[in-house]
Amino acid sequence: MKKLLVPVAGLFLLTATASAQTAKGPAPLKFEKRQIAAESYESVAVMDVNNDKIPDLVSGAFWYEGPAYFKRHYIGPVKQFGEYWDDFSTIPFDVNGDGRMDYVTGGWFGKTLVWKENPGNDKEWTEHVIATPGNIETTRSWDLDGDGIPEIIPNTPNDPLVVYHYTKGAFTAHTVLDRKSGHGLGSGDINGDGRTDLVVPEGWVEAPASPYSAAWAFHPEFNLGTASVPVIVADVNKDGLPDLIAGQGHDYGLDWYEQKKDTKTNKRLWIKHAIDPFNSQYHTMLWEDIDGDNEPELITGKRYRAHNDHDPGSSDPCGIYYFKWNGASFTKQVISYGSKGAGLYFVTHDLTGSGRKDVIVAGKDGLFIFYNKGSL
Repeated sequence: MKKLLVPVAGLFLLTATASAQTAKGPAPLKFEKRQIAAESYESVAVMDVNNDKIPDLVSGAFWYEGPAYFKRHYIGPVKQFGEYWDDFSTIPFDVNGDGRMDYVTGGWFGKTLVWKENPGNDKEWTEHVIATPGNIETTRSWDLDGDGIPEIIPNTPNDPLVVYHYTKGAFTAHTVLDRKSGHGLGSGDINGDGRTDLVVPEGWVEAPASPYSAAWAFHPEFNLGTASVPVIVADVNKDGLPDLIAGQGHDYGLDWYEQKKDTKTNKRLWIKHAIDPFNSQYHTMLWEDIDGDNEPELITGKRYRAHNDHDPGSSDPCGIYYFKWNGASFTKQVISYGSKGAGLYFVTHDLTGSGRKDVIVAGKDGLFIFYNKGSL
């Protein structure tokens, strides 16, 4: 495969020629950019707020009524701390079981995990405290016990790793790692025992058969740095062993870590492979099929003003990208370059019924939809 060194902002990016990029799988995708709002919340979700069977957007203090005009409705106040709004996730979750979709969020400054109750009209949404686990970098939800209901898991770098299990209308806290959990969080079956484990920057936490009545075992097998949320767990090279994909949330670097087994000791080894060492602040990502070939792509981007321009690479151009695995390495494709960055929590969703997943991204530089128009 021919490769070119392409200068970008004084650096050189290793990329493939167009013929190589299209040799396997669909041609690169074209996206149509649309700004929905200039508010600088860093999280967005798609959910049906008003039960009209049409997807809406929820971001910060507002929800936007789909599908065409995205009329803005007020949810309620969000506390501001300098350039930050203390709203670092948007997890759809009908907490009270009334048939209306609520959502879970939390923030770094307030140190509080909350759910916001959908009133079913244009009144303000009531905020309910779930817990005060400490500084929340962001929050994710994964079904750890296979009951069909996701657990709520905040990334609290300065505090232990705690899972919030929902049952009988309430959340119960379970500590799975009694130490500082660090910057970064992922989930997946690392050891192939059929259970969902958790990943933190300095290792992985093995799920027991009874996740809420037995201890989780910590395996300090790697160091991912200021890792992304999430860290992706996926068998990238299809050798039967789950690998890791991690960006650096506050530094340069995007890498995948190949899991190997030492045949003599049967211990796991993790071999680091660079995906994109030339961009910084890959703070969040998705592993989803957006080009329709039934194979997932890595969707991510450089966060805009993550630490208010105090991170390495802050002055570099922002961008949103997808990376396609070609069987040997990842090739980089542009969704948006130079004018929009990723936030802390973004989503994909087919907003138009086209059969293609669109990319919806919030950040300090606004709320945008990138409509997936298919292959070029």
